[in-house]
Amino acid sequence: MAKVTGLGGVFYVVKDPDATRAWYRDVLGIGGEYGPQLEWSEETGDKPYSLISHFKDDGYIKPGTGGFMVNLRVDDCDAMVEQLKAKGVEVLGHVDEGYAKFAWILDPDGVKIELWEQLAAPE
Repeated sequence: MAKVTGLGGVFYVVKDPDATRAWYRDVLGIGGEYGPQLEWSEETGDKPYSLISHFKDDGYIKPGTGGFMVNLRVDDCDAMVEQLKAKGVEVLGHVDEGYAKFAWILDPDGVKIELWEQLAAPE
């Protein structure tokens, strides 16, 4: 049975992503290539992290209505998608990017949830 294995990150829209990332780096002391990055465990030999990602409103969170998205790590994205469908959950999309598999759903309040199975370290 597929399961969620941890928090992949929190994504939300800000006016100036670079300034917000700089604030997290300068004020809180957390930075990273993709935004504030917190290492939390060893998984598949790499160093997975939870991410607070800031970006402009480019439509990525749509059709979510919450102004942010929750990214959850999963151990088997394909199986999770099948489980969700079997429960009547609409899967908005499901892709294999080579380094990871992703799928998207909405929660009951319209918040977009991104499911993420990391297959290899991002290049």
